[in-house]
Amino acid sequence: MATRAPRADALANRAGILNAARTALTTDPQASVDVIARGAGLSRRTLYGHFDDRDTLIRELIVIGAQRFNAIAESIADADAQLALARLAARLWHEAAHVQFAAVLALDEAHVEHTAEALAPLRRAVDDLVRRGQDDGSFRTDLAAPTLARLIEEMARTVVARTDAASAGAADLAVRTVLSIAGLSWREADALLAAHPDIAETAA
Repeated sequence: MATRAPRADALANRAGILNAARTALTTDPQASVDVIARGAGLSRRTLYGHFDDRDTLIRELIVIGAQRFNAIAESIADADAQLALARLAARLWHEAAHVQFAAVLALDEAHVEHTAEALAPLRRAVDDLVRRGQDDGSFRTDLAAPTLARLIEEMARTVVARTDAASAGAADLAVRTVLSIAGLSWREADALLAAHPDIAETAA
């Protein structure tokens, strides 16, 4: 027997709940199910018809956000490893700055395991990029590739979780910090970013 497609109103309700959750959590990361349901113009019962509990709803937001981050990783096609890392950092920063509330929730210890699973494609992309940069001599080689990739990831976690992430100059600092961890000097980072001003424009 064929599975019946969800009704249009059910799909609309689910989308409304997710949008209301984004709005509510932007103001208050601890926003309750009641607040989210009211924001969607629905009852708690209707919300629970779509999501078992608040954590299930948050995990759905994490998955949606992860899909966007993973797509960004897949879009980076620069052959130069340094340029690819700078562009990846800038584009991820730009996305995270617009959904910082979700990023903070995703990096919370209660959800970090689920987040790691959802972001597996992005993590593989970073691992591959680090190995490529080490192989061609453009990244530091005093650290094993998995260790260097994790250092880059941990720096990203720290920056995204900061409440002043949208402040002036923060994006440029984030990109430069990633490049520094990869082994570039500040002069090398300067030269790379000066040669590719579109990277800074992406991160702004």
